[in-house]
Amino acid sequence: MPLNDETRERLEGWKRAAMALAPLLLGEPLTDTPDELRIRYNRELARNTPPPGVTVSTVDMDGIPAALVRPDTTYGDRTLLYIHGGGYFSGGSAGYYGIAGHFAKKLGASVYIPDYRLAPEHPFPAALEDVVKAYAWLKCKATHAERIAFVGDSAGGAMVVSAMVRARNAGIGLPAGGVAISPWANLEMTGSSYTTRDGIDPLCTRDILMIMARAALGTTRPNDPEASPVFADVRGLPPILVQIGESEVMLSDAIRLATHLGDARVRTSLEIWPDMFHVWPIFAGVLPEADQAIESASDFLNRMML
Repeated sequence: MPLNDETRERLEGWKRAAMALAPLLLGEPLTDTPDELRIRYNRELARNTPPPGVTVSTVDMDGIPAALVRPDTTYGDRTLLYIHGGGYFSGGSAGYYGIAGHFAKKLGASVYIPDYRLAPEHPFPAALEDVVKAYAWLKCKATHAERIAFVGDSAGGAMVVSAMVRARNAGIGLPAGGVAISPWANLEMTGSSYTTRDGIDPLCTRDILMIMARAALGTTRPNDPEASPVFADVRGLPPILVQIGESEVMLSDAIRLATHLGDARVRTSLEIWPDMFHVWPIFAGVLPEADQAIESASDFLNRMML
């Protein structure tokens, strides 16, 4: 299915902003500071603006800086923890007000986006530690913990599952459910789609992802269960929806993640969207399939967050 001109133009801008970060990953000399490069990357993603009827503020989640996106109309104390993507080395709350705002309005929920620490300055599992710390703060703050849910994309999609596992193991308790959008679920990247979709996915290639994984992992092995939840003990987790684009190089491992969850008796839904690319729901308001994916994910979470 051909993309509309606005989506295509924004995709190209996203790719340019991501490629500008390459020297940071490769350890090459930088003409700008890492913070400046990341600000420009977030500014590009911030072109995907929130819908009318939401407000954005800052909040401290037990030492983790975060954004809070609230709709004008909320349904009780519904709360969403949105875990942004960016390969563990880029991204931030400032780039995700758009998609968070769409979820906020659909769910009538307050959406928190933690700014977890980033690699290579802070290699894995620093990001996961920060996400779980933010969730623990949120769970203590919430009146009804069963009304908290997780959503995340790419690396954040993997952390939807990994944060649940770590929270379960730490005795923090679990959210009502989660949605993993285009999850980077296996940093070994052994699925067949890394070959069959290479060059089709407009944002990701296996070679680029291998560089990203090395920079993000530090001394952590790529098959570590916390970095790659396809290897994790996922028993007892709440319902999870996995959304993946059919054009993505991560397709095979997203299917593997859904199968792994199902094998562990986790209530699991898998959506494969024909022709869609990595994290297409971020273009809500511009791309019809993005709006439809958020609608489907919100319907899923609505059933969990009663």
